[in-house]
Amino acid sequence: MTRTETAPRTRVHTTATDLGLSALRLGPFSVVFSLRRFFVALSLVLLCGLAFTLGIGMGDYQLSVPDVLRTLFGGGSRIEETVVFTWRMSRAVIGLLVGGALAFAGALTQSVARNPLASPDVLGITNGASTAAVFVITASGGTGIVAAVAGFGQDTLGVPLVSVIGSTLTAVAVWFIAGKDRDSMIRLVLIGVGVSMFLGAISTWLMATTSVDQAATAKLWLTGSLNGRGWEQAWPVMACLLVAVAFAGWLSFRLDALALGPEVAQVLGHGIRAAQAVQLLTGVVLVAVAVSAAGPVPFVAFVAPQIAQRLAGSATPPLLCSALSGALLVSAADLLARTILPWELPVGIVTAFCGAPVLIYLVVQTNRKASA
Repeated sequence: MTRTETAPRTRVHTTATDLGLSALRLGPFSVVFSLRRFFVALSLVLLCGLAFTLGIGMGDYQLSVPDVLRTLFGGGSRIEETVVFTWRMSRAVIGLLVGGALAFAGALTQSVARNPLASPDVLGITNGASTAAVFVITASGGTGIVAAVAGFGQDTLGVPLVSVIGSTLTAVAVWFIAGKDRDSMIRLVLIGVGVSMFLGAISTWLMATTSVDQAATAKLWLTGSLNGRGWEQAWPVMACLLVAVAFAGWLSFRLDALALGPEVAQVLGHGIRAAQAVQLLTGVVLVAVAVSAAGPVPFVAFVAPQIAQRLAGSATPPLLCSALSGALLVSAADLLARTILPWELPVGIVTAFCGAPVLIYLVVQTNRKASA
Protein backbone atom coordinates (compact mmCIF):
# COMPACT_ATOMS: atom_id res chain seq x y z
CA MET A 1 0.00 0.00 0.00
CA THR A 2 1.57 3.18 -1.16
CA ARG A 3 1.17 6.45 0.66
CA THR A 4 0.26 9.42 -1.46
CA GLU A 5 2.11 12.60 -0.53
CA THR A 6 0.07 15.75 -0.97
CA ALA A 7 1.64 19.13 -1.40
CA PRO A 8 0.99 21.51 1.48
CA ARG A 9 -1.90 23.75 0.68
CA THR A 10 -1.52 27.48 0.86
CA ARG A 11 -3.87 28.93 3.43
CA VAL A 12 -5.06 32.50 3.34
CA HIS A 13 -6.18 33.65 6.75
CA THR A 14 -7.15 37.20 7.63
CA THR A 15 -7.60 38.34 11.20
CA ALA A 16 -8.29 41.77 12.65
CA THR A 17 -6.60 43.06 15.77
CA ASP A 18 -7.43 45.82 18.15
CA LEU A 19 -5.04 48.06 16.23
CA GLY A 20 -7.10 47.77 13.07
CA LEU A 21 -4.53 45.57 11.33
CA SER A 22 -5.02 42.36 9.38
CA ALA A 23 -2.65 39.43 8.92
CA LEU A 24 -2.47 37.77 5.52
CA ARG A 25 -0.84 34.32 5.75
CA LEU A 26 0.36 32.52 2.62
CA GLY A 27 1.85 29.23 3.76
CA PRO A 28 4.95 30.02 5.82
CA PHE A 29 4.77 33.73 4.95
CA SER A 30 2.63 36.39 6.60
CA VAL A 31 2.09 40.08 5.99
CA VAL A 32 0.47 42.50 8.42
CA PHE A 33 -1.39 45.40 6.85
CA SER A 34 -4.17 47.87 7.54
CA LEU A 35 -7.25 47.19 5.46
CA ARG A 36 -8.57 50.69 6.09
CA ARG A 37 -5.30 52.25 5.02
CA PHE A 38 -5.28 50.13 1.87
CA PHE A 39 -8.73 51.32 0.81
CA VAL A 40 -7.84 54.93 1.66
CA ALA A 41 -4.73 54.68 -0.53
CA LEU A 42 -6.72 53.08 -3.35
CA SER A 43 -9.34 55.83 -3.20
CA LEU A 44 -6.66 58.52 -3.25
CA VAL A 45 -5.00 56.89 -6.27
CA LEU A 46 -8.30 56.96 -8.16
CA LEU A 47 -8.93 60.59 -7.21
CA CYS A 48 -5.39 61.55 -8.25
CA GLY A 49 -5.98 59.86 -11.60
CA LEU A 50 -9.21 61.82 -12.05
CA ALA A 51 -7.54 65.13 -11.15
CA PHE A 52 -4.64 64.31 -13.47
CA THR A 53 -7.02 63.59 -16.37
CA LEU A 54 -9.10 66.72 -15.75
CA GLY A 55 -5.95 68.83 -15.55
CA ILE A 56 -4.74 67.58 -18.92
CA GLY A 57 -8.12 68.20 -20.54
CA MET A 58 -8.50 71.75 -19.27
CA GLY A 59 -7.34 74.69 -21.40
CA ASP A 60 -8.09 76.72 -24.49
CA TYR A 61 -8.35 73.48 -26.44
CA GLN A 62 -10.80 71.52 -24.29
CA LEU A 63 -10.56 67.74 -24.08
CA SER A 64 -13.08 65.50 -22.37
CA VAL A 65 -12.03 62.73 -20.00
CA PRO A 66 -12.63 60.02 -22.66
CA ASP A 67 -10.60 62.06 -25.16
CA VAL A 68 -7.69 62.33 -22.73
CA LEU A 69 -7.78 58.62 -21.89
CA ARG A 70 -7.98 57.64 -25.54
CA THR A 71 -5.00 59.88 -26.35
CA LEU A 72 -2.96 58.55 -23.43
CA PHE A 73 -3.42 55.02 -24.75
CA GLY A 74 -2.42 55.97 -28.30
CA GLY A 75 -5.80 56.51 -29.94
CA GLY A 76 -5.88 60.30 -30.24
CA SER A 77 -5.45 62.51 -33.27
CA ARG A 78 -2.19 64.30 -33.99
CA ILE A 79 -3.37 67.59 -32.51
CA GLU A 80 -4.71 65.81 -29.42
CA GLU A 81 -1.36 64.06 -28.93
CA THR A 82 0.43 67.40 -29.23
CA VAL A 83 -1.87 69.03 -26.69
CA VAL A 84 -1.63 66.15 -24.22
CA PHE A 85 2.00 65.07 -24.44
CA THR A 86 3.74 68.30 -25.45
CA TRP A 87 1.75 71.06 -23.81
CA ARG A 88 -0.05 69.77 -20.73
CA MET A 89 1.23 66.47 -19.38
CA SER A 90 4.40 67.88 -17.82
CA ARG A 91 2.40 70.37 -15.78
CA ALA A 92 -0.01 67.70 -14.53
CA VAL A 93 2.84 65.33 -13.65
CA ILE A 94 4.77 68.05 -11.80
CA GLY A 95 1.66 68.89 -9.79
CA LEU A 96 1.38 65.29 -8.61
CA LEU A 97 5.11 64.98 -7.90
CA VAL A 98 5.45 68.29 -6.04
CA GLY A 99 2.40 67.58 -3.90
CA GLY A 100 3.60 64.06 -3.15
CA ALA A 101 7.13 65.18 -2.24
CA LEU A 102 5.97 68.01 0.03
CA ALA A 103 3.43 65.83 1.83
CA PHE A 104 5.91 62.95 2.25
CA ALA A 105 8.39 65.39 3.78
CA GLY A 106 5.71 66.84 6.05
CA ALA A 107 4.73 63.37 7.26
CA LEU A 108 8.36 62.65 8.13
CA THR A 109 8.96 65.86 10.10
CA GLN A 110 5.62 65.65 11.92
CA SER A 111 6.23 62.02 12.86
CA VAL A 112 9.79 62.60 14.06
CA ALA A 113 8.71 65.57 16.20
CA ARG A 114 5.46 63.83 17.19
CA ASN A 115 3.60 67.09 16.63
CA PRO A 116 1.34 68.19 13.73
CA LEU A 117 2.84 71.69 13.76
CA ALA A 118 6.32 70.43 12.85
CA SER A 119 6.00 70.84 9.09
CA PRO A 120 8.70 72.23 6.77
CA ASP A 121 6.52 75.30 6.16
CA VAL A 122 6.28 76.20 9.82
CA LEU A 123 9.91 75.37 10.67
CA GLY A 124 11.29 77.58 7.88
CA ILE A 125 12.82 74.76 5.81
CA THR A 126 10.70 75.64 2.78
CA ASN A 127 11.81 79.27 3.01
CA GLY A 128 15.44 78.18 3.17
CA ALA A 129 15.10 76.31 -0.11
CA SER A 130 13.22 79.18 -1.78
CA THR A 131 15.69 81.84 -0.60
CA ALA A 132 18.61 79.85 -1.99
CA ALA A 133 16.80 79.51 -5.32
CA VAL A 134 15.93 83.24 -5.38
CA PHE A 135 19.60 84.03 -4.77
CA VAL A 136 20.58 81.99 -7.81
CA ILE A 137 17.81 83.47 -9.97
CA THR A 138 18.42 87.12 -9.10
CA ALA A 139 22.17 87.33 -8.53
CA SER A 140 23.46 85.25 -11.43
CA GLY A 141 22.88 87.99 -13.99
CA GLY A 142 24.96 90.65 -12.25
CA THR A 143 28.66 91.29 -11.84
CA GLY A 144 31.14 90.75 -9.05
CA ILE A 145 31.92 87.91 -6.67
CA VAL A 146 28.32 87.38 -5.56
CA ALA A 147 27.15 87.08 -9.17
CA ALA A 148 30.00 84.67 -9.90
CA VAL A 149 28.99 82.47 -6.96
CA ALA A 150 25.33 82.56 -8.03
CA GLY A 151 26.25 81.79 -11.62
CA PHE A 152 28.37 78.85 -10.49
CA GLY A 153 25.47 77.56 -8.42
CA GLN A 154 23.04 77.83 -11.31
CA ASP A 155 25.29 76.48 -14.05
CA THR A 156 27.24 73.82 -12.15
CA LEU A 157 25.06 72.71 -9.25
CA GLY A 158 21.63 73.59 -10.60
CA VAL A 159 18.67 75.10 -8.77
CA PRO A 160 17.61 71.77 -7.15
CA LEU A 161 20.99 71.19 -5.49
CA VAL A 162 21.25 74.83 -4.42
CA SER A 163 17.80 74.50 -2.86
CA VAL A 164 18.93 71.37 -1.01
CA ILE A 165 21.88 73.32 0.41
CA GLY A 166 19.61 76.18 1.48
CA SER A 167 17.03 73.96 3.15
CA THR A 168 19.72 71.90 4.91
CA LEU A 169 21.44 74.99 6.31
CA THR A 170 18.09 76.32 7.51
CA ALA A 171 17.20 73.04 9.23
CA VAL A 172 20.59 72.98 10.97
CA ALA A 173 20.16 76.62 12.05
CA VAL A 174 16.70 75.99 13.53
CA TRP A 175 18.01 72.88 15.31
CA PHE A 176 20.91 74.72 16.96
CA ILE A 177 18.90 77.84 17.80
CA ALA A 178 16.35 75.66 19.61
CA GLY A 179 19.16 74.29 21.78
CA LYS A 180 18.05 72.07 24.65
CA ASP A 181 14.41 73.13 24.27
CA ARG A 182 13.85 71.19 21.03
CA ASP A 183 11.04 69.24 22.70
CA SER A 184 9.04 72.46 23.12
CA MET A 185 6.95 72.61 19.96
CA ILE A 186 5.81 76.18 20.55
CA ARG A 187 9.45 77.25 20.83
CA LEU A 188 10.30 75.46 17.58
CA VAL A 189 7.34 77.11 15.84
CA LEU A 190 8.39 80.56 17.04
CA ILE A 191 11.97 79.95 15.91
CA GLY A 192 10.72 78.71 12.54
CA VAL A 193 8.54 81.79 12.10
CA GLY A 194 11.45 84.05 12.99
CA VAL A 195 13.81 82.28 10.59
CA SER A 196 11.16 82.41 7.86
CA MET A 197 10.72 86.17 8.32
CA PHE A 198 14.48 86.67 8.17
CA LEU A 199 14.79 84.61 4.99
CA GLY A 200 11.78 86.39 3.49
CA ALA A 201 13.53 89.71 4.11
CA ILE A 202 16.63 88.40 2.32
CA SER A 203 14.52 87.32 -0.66
CA THR A 204 12.86 90.75 -0.81
CA TRP A 205 16.23 92.47 -0.65
CA LEU A 206 17.58 90.27 -3.45
CA MET A 207 14.62 91.14 -5.67
CA ALA A 208 14.90 94.85 -4.84
CA THR A 209 18.55 94.99 -5.89
CA THR A 210 18.30 93.09 -9.18
CA SER A 211 16.94 93.93 -12.61
CA VAL A 212 13.22 94.27 -13.23
CA ASP A 213 13.06 91.15 -15.39
CA GLN A 214 14.86 88.95 -12.87
CA ALA A 215 12.81 90.38 -10.00
CA ALA A 216 9.59 89.60 -11.89
CA THR A 217 10.79 86.05 -12.56
CA ALA A 218 11.68 85.52 -8.90
CA LYS A 219 8.41 87.07 -7.70
CA LEU A 220 6.32 84.80 -9.91
CA TRP A 221 8.37 81.81 -8.81
CA LEU A 222 7.89 82.67 -5.11
CA THR A 223 4.10 82.47 -5.43
CA GLY A 224 4.33 78.76 -6.22
CA SER A 225 3.14 78.10 -9.74
CA LEU A 226 2.93 75.16 -12.14
CA ASN A 227 2.58 77.39 -15.18
CA GLY A 228 5.30 76.91 -17.78
CA ARG A 229 6.90 73.96 -16.00
CA GLY A 230 8.52 71.33 -18.21
CA TRP A 231 10.02 67.89 -17.89
CA GLU A 232 13.40 69.31 -16.86
CA GLN A 233 11.80 70.37 -13.55
CA ALA A 234 10.04 67.02 -13.13
CA TRP A 235 13.00 64.62 -13.24
CA PRO A 236 14.77 65.65 -9.97
CA VAL A 237 11.50 65.49 -8.01
CA MET A 238 10.58 62.16 -9.58
CA ALA A 239 13.97 60.61 -8.78
CA CYS A 240 14.00 61.74 -5.14
CA LEU A 241 10.37 60.77 -4.57
CA LEU A 242 10.90 57.30 -6.04
CA VAL A 243 13.88 56.72 -3.73
CA ALA A 244 11.84 57.91 -0.74
CA VAL A 245 8.90 55.67 -1.65
CA ALA A 246 11.29 52.72 -2.08
CA PHE A 247 12.46 53.22 1.51
CA ALA A 248 8.95 53.97 2.80
CA GLY A 249 8.69 50.60 4.53
CA TRP A 250 11.96 51.11 6.40
CA LEU A 251 10.98 54.67 7.32
CA SER A 252 7.46 53.69 8.43
CA PHE A 253 8.77 50.90 10.65
CA ARG A 254 11.04 53.30 12.52
CA LEU A 255 8.45 56.07 12.64
CA ASP A 256 5.99 53.68 14.28
CA ALA A 257 8.64 52.82 16.87
CA LEU A 258 9.41 56.50 17.49
CA ALA A 259 5.70 57.19 17.96
CA LEU A 260 5.87 55.04 21.11
CA GLY A 261 8.50 57.37 22.53
CA PRO A 262 12.32 57.55 22.37
CA GLU A 263 12.77 55.25 25.37
CA VAL A 264 10.56 52.50 23.94
CA ALA A 265 12.18 52.81 20.51
CA GLN A 266 15.61 52.49 22.13
CA VAL A 267 14.51 49.33 23.95
CA LEU A 268 13.27 47.90 20.64
CA GLY A 269 16.78 48.27 19.26
CA HIS A 270 16.40 51.36 17.08
CA GLY A 271 19.18 53.92 16.87
CA ILE A 272 17.17 57.03 17.67
CA ARG A 273 19.65 59.68 16.55
CA ALA A 274 20.56 57.91 13.31
CA ALA A 275 16.94 57.19 12.41
CA GLN A 276 15.86 60.76 13.10
CA ALA A 277 18.77 62.15 11.10
CA VAL A 278 17.95 59.98 8.07
CA GLN A 279 14.26 60.86 8.23
CA LEU A 280 14.86 64.59 8.59
CA LEU A 281 17.46 64.60 5.82
CA THR A 282 15.01 62.79 3.54
CA GLY A 283 12.37 65.40 4.31
CA VAL A 284 14.76 68.29 3.69
CA VAL A 285 15.82 66.92 0.29
CA LEU A 286 12.23 66.28 -0.80
CA VAL A 287 11.19 69.82 0.16
CA ALA A 288 14.16 71.30 -1.67
CA VAL A 289 13.58 69.51 -4.98
CA ALA A 290 9.85 70.25 -4.82
CA VAL A 291 10.51 73.95 -4.21
CA SER A 292 13.06 74.07 -7.02
CA ALA A 293 10.44 72.66 -9.41
CA ALA A 294 7.38 74.77 -8.61
CA GLY A 295 8.40 77.32 -6.02
CA PRO A 296 7.23 77.30 -2.40
CA VAL A 297 3.70 75.85 -2.53
CA PRO A 298 2.62 76.63 1.04
CA PHE A 299 0.84 74.44 3.57
CA VAL A 300 0.80 71.23 1.50
CA ALA A 301 3.48 69.66 3.70
CA PHE A 302 1.48 70.79 6.72
CA VAL A 303 -2.11 69.93 5.78
CA ALA A 304 -1.82 66.78 3.63
CA PRO A 305 -0.29 64.52 6.35
CA GLN A 306 -3.03 65.54 8.77
CA ILE A 307 -5.71 64.70 6.21
CA ALA A 308 -4.09 61.31 5.57
CA GLN A 309 -3.75 60.57 9.28
CA ARG A 310 -7.43 61.25 9.91
CA LEU A 311 -8.53 59.23 6.89
CA ALA A 312 -6.33 56.26 7.80
CA GLY A 313 -7.05 56.45 11.53
CA SER A 314 -3.38 55.96 12.41
CA ALA A 315 -1.28 57.26 15.29
CA THR A 316 1.16 59.00 12.94
CA PRO A 317 0.75 60.33 9.39
CA PRO A 318 1.09 57.34 7.01
CA LEU A 319 3.80 58.10 4.48
CA LEU A 320 2.28 56.76 1.26
CA CYS A 321 -1.23 58.00 2.05
CA SER A 322 0.26 61.39 2.91
CA ALA A 323 2.08 61.54 -0.42
CA LEU A 324 -1.12 60.65 -2.28
CA SER A 325 -3.06 63.26 -0.29
CA GLY A 326 -0.49 65.91 -1.18
CA ALA A 327 -0.55 64.95 -4.85
CA LEU A 328 -4.34 65.21 -4.88
CA LEU A 329 -4.28 68.50 -2.96
CA VAL A 330 -1.91 70.23 -5.38
CA SER A 331 -3.66 68.85 -8.47
CA ALA A 332 -7.07 69.93 -7.16
CA ALA A 333 -5.70 73.34 -6.18
CA ASP A 334 -4.28 73.76 -9.68
CA LEU A 335 -7.70 72.97 -11.15
CA LEU A 336 -9.28 75.60 -8.90
CA ALA A 337 -6.56 78.10 -9.75
CA ARG A 338 -7.39 77.72 -13.44
CA THR A 339 -11.19 77.87 -13.11
CA ILE A 340 -12.16 79.95 -10.06
CA LEU A 341 -11.44 83.27 -11.83
CA PRO A 342 -11.30 84.36 -15.48
CA TRP A 343 -7.51 84.58 -15.18
CA GLU A 344 -5.15 81.93 -13.86
CA LEU A 345 -3.93 82.08 -10.27
CA PRO A 346 -0.68 80.56 -9.00
CA VAL A 347 -1.41 77.29 -7.25
CA GLY A 348 0.40 78.52 -4.13
CA ILE A 349 -2.26 81.18 -3.53
CA VAL A 350 -5.00 78.55 -3.45
CA THR A 351 -3.10 76.24 -1.07
CA ALA A 352 -2.24 79.17 1.22
CA PHE A 353 -5.87 80.28 1.30
CA CYS A 354 -6.99 76.77 2.28
CA GLY A 355 -4.10 75.90 4.59
CA ALA A 356 -3.85 79.01 6.77
CA PRO A 357 -7.11 78.34 8.69
CA VAL A 358 -5.96 74.77 9.36
CA LEU A 359 -2.69 76.08 10.83
CA ILE A 360 -4.58 78.46 13.13
CA TYR A 361 -6.89 75.64 14.24
CA LEU A 362 -4.02 73.26 15.07
CA VAL A 363 -2.08 75.97 16.95
CA VAL A 364 -5.15 76.69 19.10
CA GLN A 365 -5.74 72.97 19.63
CA THR A 366 -2.11 72.41 20.64
CA ASN A 367 -2.23 75.28 23.14
CA ARG A 368 -5.40 73.86 24.69
CA LYS A 369 -3.80 70.44 25.11
CA ALA A 370 -0.69 72.00 26.64
CA SER A 371 -2.72 74.02 29.17
CA ALA A 372 -5.10 71.17 30.04
